[in-house]
Amino acid sequence: MTTLICNCNQTMPLNPKVLGEALDEDLTLHTTLCRRDAPAFQRAARSNEDLVVACTQESRLFTELSEQTEGAVSLDVRPIKFVNIRETGGWGREAKDATPKMAALLAAARLPDAEPVPTVTYKSAGRLLIIGALQDAERVADLVSDTLEVSLMSTGGSGMQTRRYPVMAGDIGEVRGWLGAFTVDWTTNNPIDLDLCTRCNACVAVCPEGAIGLDYQIDMDKCKSHRACVKACEAVGAINFQRDAQEHSEKFDMVLDLRAVPAFTQHAHPQGYFHLAAGIDNAAGMATVLKLRELVGEFEKPKFFTYKQKLCAHGRNETVGCNACVEVCSALAISSEIKRNQIVVNPNLCVGCGACTTVCPTGALSYAYPRASEQGVKLRTLLATYAKAGGQNAALLLHSQEAGAALVNELGRVASMDKAYRGVPARVIPMPLWHTASIGLDVWLSAFAYGASQVWVLMTGEEAPQYREAVREQMAVAQALVLGLGYSGHHFRLIEANDVQALDAALVEAPAQTVKRRATFAIQAEKRATVELAIDHLLQDSAAQRPAMEAIALPGASLLGTINVNKDTCTLCLSCVSACPASALQDNTERPQLRFIEKNCVQCGLCASTCPEDAITLQPRLLIGEQRKQLSVLNEAQPYHCIRCAKPFGTLKGIEVMLGKLSGHAMFQGEALERLKMCGDCRVVDLYSNPGETRITDL
Repeated sequence: MTTLICNCNQTMPLNPKVLGEALDEDLTLHTTLCRRDAPAFQRAARSNEDLVVACTQESRLFTELSEQTEGAVSLDVRPIKFVNIRETGGWGREAKDATPKMAALLAAARLPDAEPVPTVTYKSAGRLLIIGALQDAERVADLVSDTLEVSLMSTGGSGMQTRRYPVMAGDIGEVRGWLGAFTVDWTTNNPIDLDLCTRCNACVAVCPEGAIGLDYQIDMDKCKSHRACVKACEAVGAINFQRDAQEHSEKFDMVLDLRAVPAFTQHAHPQGYFHLAAGIDNAAGMATVLKLRELVGEFEKPKFFTYKQKLCAHGRNETVGCNACVEVCSALAISSEIKRNQIVVNPNLCVGCGACTTVCPTGALSYAYPRASEQGVKLRTLLATYAKAGGQNAALLLHSQEAGAALVNELGRVASMDKAYRGVPARVIPMPLWHTASIGLDVWLSAFAYGASQVWVLMTGEEAPQYREAVREQMAVAQALVLGLGYSGHHFRLIEANDVQALDAALVEAPAQTVKRRATFAIQAEKRATVELAIDHLLQDSAAQRPAMEAIALPGASLLGTINVNKDTCTLCLSCVSACPASALQDNTERPQLRFIEKNCVQCGLCASTCPEDAITLQPRLLIGEQRKQLSVLNEAQPYHCIRCAKPFGTLKGIEVMLGKLSGHAMFQGEALERLKMCGDCRVVDLYSNPGETRITDL
């Protein structure tokens, strides 16, 4: 491994000795690696060793220099990894104390890339539909028609005389699909057929009410039925007031929507759909036009999730329990398939936010790229290297790799020039994520167990509102848990900032109490397994300091807890046992008992919604001690014995409730009611042996 560091023309303090000791590598300090010291980079580029360059500003220059260096290893064989230690720590008020953080960031950059995962493929032939006023739609069409096959869906306005693009009009119905597979439905009910119309303007000229505009559609609210337009268009035959409404449906690869209200109401629109209510006369509009021109061909993205139905607590016996993932998804990519007791995720609509994996209590949905285990390795590397270099009270700042990273970098640049800004504090370690909602309770608790004093999630306003609420709820659970274990301070926090001033102020917070002994366990593929490992470590670490208590109360969004059973109403029908997806509820083959393992409970609520007596309620909590892993009896009852053979076949309360409900029914009188007191075998025997019973042969 070769690591190249540069103090960027002496604008930040670097200690190559301390950094080298933390990384187990001899480091040379450079001053202008991208200029005068470039030969050092070229020598490293010729080496077969992995190469890390502590500079992101000149990454393009270094890449080109490597390609032009004779004897350099191909970037396809050995890509160069670039890491930012300047804006994230070297430029700021606490830069001289940021060496441990820099060492941590460099160590994380040396890790291998995430393992490949299955991909989702999109194929686009360049068929673009532009929805909007004709004059606006035609302007956009002129900018992209050389590369795309453009069609226009008119919502009014004035079009050009030249028929350059197919134009449709009508009442737009549903727009559905994704890049390469959009379907648009609309209904035509206007007297003018745009396919037949020659745009001669004869109808426009003769209409006494001015009901026909240059969109060549008749405003029926203005039309007074003079029918002068019909006479003027007689030779062409494009106008017919007796034409029936027709429904249409067409396929497109992309949709550009210029209307004020978008066709999709969800926060995350499908890939290939663009909404520009403000038009193209701004930076966002022109960026969208350039993006459209590039969307021809075959495209791939990672399949960001994995789903294990056997772990899913969504439903049992067509009864919905946990619905958290369906409710949180901002792309409407997750739907319920309750008849199969599962959820369905559309990978083409999934945008990879990972919020579903954060709220999933069982780990049935897990984030695949990168995997939780790979994130765990990165976290352990960051925090272990930080501690090795002498750092204390690390605060982990999780942010998005686009807007979040841009804001963090902007803060560093501002702090280097304006001393009124602190910049990123020395103890705050930024960690970019594909999306800030993709990491949840299991990883946060693991990071705390690894030695982080605090875990902060930065959201910049690009996230869906339900993501912020979901992260806030899960953080409340994590905070309640560690406070209950005796760790003082504010450990988990959601930071909402969209400018450097707000971010600079938010990063100033006193450290919270951390663990005495840093954990070494690896984050597992199974979410519940990771949570249990973290809890076990924290229980051991806090044993001497936590207050004496049996359980820690947790907020309602918790995936940990117990259930309470009303013994007065419970009949031990055990329908809850068959509904439980986590085997937290169990029966006893020897006697009528409802047993429970609290460690397995995911608080999905299926048992409560299934119980016919409404005898079950959920109680979020963390039970202290080994008893949370052991079977406990929630309810038991005396068995009911068959009145004929004395074999136990139910519970006393259950049979009594049944007899009470059916005693007034006409079908269960006399001997029929007594037969309910028999086991299944004796009931059949009694039916065939009783001479008073009516048989089919008697009819």
